[in-house]
Amino acid sequence: MPTALVTGASAGLGRALAAALVSRQWTVIGDARDAAALAGAAREIGFTAVPGDVADPAHRAALADACPAPDLLVNNASSLGVSPLPPLSRYPLAELENVYRVNVFAPLALTQLLLPALTEARGTIVNISSDAAVEAYEGWGGYGSAKAALDHVTAVLGVEHPELAVYAVDPGDLRTAMHQRAFPGEDISDRPLPETAVPAFLRLLDERPPSGRYRAADLTVAA
Repeated sequence: MPTALVTGASAGLGRALAAALVSRQWTVIGDARDAAALAGAAREIGFTAVPGDVADPAHRAALADACPAPDLLVNNASSLGVSPLPPLSRYPLAELENVYRVNVFAPLALTQLLLPALTEARGTIVNISSDAAVEAYEGWGGYGSAKAALDHVTAVLGVEHPELAVYAVDPGDLRTAMHQRAFPGEDISDRPLPETAVPAFLRLLDERPPSGRYRAADLTVAA
């Protein structure tokens, strides 16, 4: 039975991915900062919950201990940063540091911890990206630049570790709590639910295309 570690598994895309993997008979370890929400998701879906903040080195070590032989790492946990989204000229630098800590440094640090086991398994790394990583949207400079950095980290890891499948995936705009924080007070009910992006991720696992950056919309249309 293959094993996956999914960060940010209490809600949104992380929860949807964890549920899909469990339905495929994967063993799933999931984390999130909200211990109660994570415990509820774990009970409902059937995965192992390890609550904590991926930006905390001690928590990352606990995740590595809980998942010593992963076949798949999904770095899904993210931080939007300040809401409402400020222009870069007024972005609080301490908050920006935290965005990078969660969105760039934590995924790389967790990857470093799990890399020997993933290499042995010829496994897969999925880093959740965003269209804000490649498009210049007003107010999205903090989050978008962090995701752009994660995209490049992903690309280099793919070159340095050709035995692995290393993907940055843009899931598109989804109806999630984080997306709502980006548009406070607005109705985002027209955005698709996170579950709609899951088939694209499963296709990557099933077909194992070359490492690189993919858009979920393209994978779904191509399928």
